[in-house]
Amino acid sequence: MAGGSVFGRNFTVSTFGESHGKAIGCVIDGCPAGLKLSEEDLIPYMDRRRPGQSEFATARSESDTPEILSGVFEGTTTGTPIAILIKNSDQHSSDYSNIADVFRPGHADYTYHEKYSIRDYRGGGRSSGRETAARVAAGAVAAKLLSSFGISAKAYTRSIGPVIISSYDEAEANDLNMPDHDAYLKASEYIRALREKGDSAGGVIECVIKGVTPGLGDPVFDKLDALLAHAVMSIGAVKGFEIGDGFEASLSSGSANNDPFTGDGNGNINKSSNHSGGILGGISDGSDIIFRCAVKPTPSISMSQKTTDTKGNERDIIIQGRHDPVIVPRACVVVESMADLVIADAMLSRPADRLKDITDIFRK
Repeated sequence: MAGGSVFGRNFTVSTFGESHGKAIGCVIDGCPAGLKLSEEDLIPYMDRRRPGQSEFATARSESDTPEILSGVFEGTTTGTPIAILIKNSDQHSSDYSNIADVFRPGHADYTYHEKYSIRDYRGGGRSSGRETAARVAAGAVAAKLLSSFGISAKAYTRSIGPVIISSYDEAEANDLNMPDHDAYLKASEYIRALREKGDSAGGVIECVIKGVTPGLGDPVFDKLDALLAHAVMSIGAVKGFEIGDGFEASLSSGSANNDPFTGDGNGNINKSSNHSGGILGGISDGSDIIFRCAVKPTPSISMSQKTTDTKGNERDIIIQGRHDPVIVPRACVVVESMADLVIADAMLSRPADRLKDITDIFRK
């Protein structure tokens, strides 16, 4: 689709707005009528992504208060498009005036210039991480829908730099959304050391989706894992994706990597392991869906860097402004939201997969 700002086939989401514009937001189409929904349902998700909450997040202070403009009547969805607006309130556009004609390393400045011949240099405009607030608002609606069916997604920080978790004792209990306390302390020191030099850190986010029944997804181009990869890789800072054992599977053998099936003789089928990450042949198998994504270091750093301007003249650049020393903690809820959108979209297509299901709906 032209513009590339629409995601999904049944539960579709379109986002709009720029980092330093008046507002950002989304329009959701395909959400079934009858779902209880209010702005209060969205706020916990928005708060998890909101900047300015810790020493490891940008100091930009945005309330990120969502306003539902349409698609909800008396606290219930109507089946019509749901429009959600999030106003921008703390833009310092002057921080970017010195780079109006310069390409920042690691950013989309050059590629946007080549594609459009015009770009919004104020914080990256449409390519800014600020756009993800609209995704989180949409993901919160999808999560509310999925919760009606006992489905939930949970994302957390698996690693920051070389520091990898080894336990899961306190997810969301710290500023890095890192469930291992010892790893959290080590990662905190690692980030502080980089920040003192004007540098930044990257990491890995892991997401677990529970409660998905077997049968979601399609067998060829729209495999469920392919859709998850598409969704997660569409997040600007994500540079890698793997599901189940991922790249580790390449080091395994067939006998070790296969997940044996077990049954109780009453039609209940399970797996004794989950190397596949909950998806076989592009279709959910009923196990937890587990995937990971690699998040690059924040490209906006205060160290001097080499670059060029729009005329090809070599320049030195020091990026001003307020930036996260690490993107990973605030990106967890973005990853979670994109996972919710994929599962909601796949779930709504499920009734059309079998004639019997269609017959049950339309034959009284």
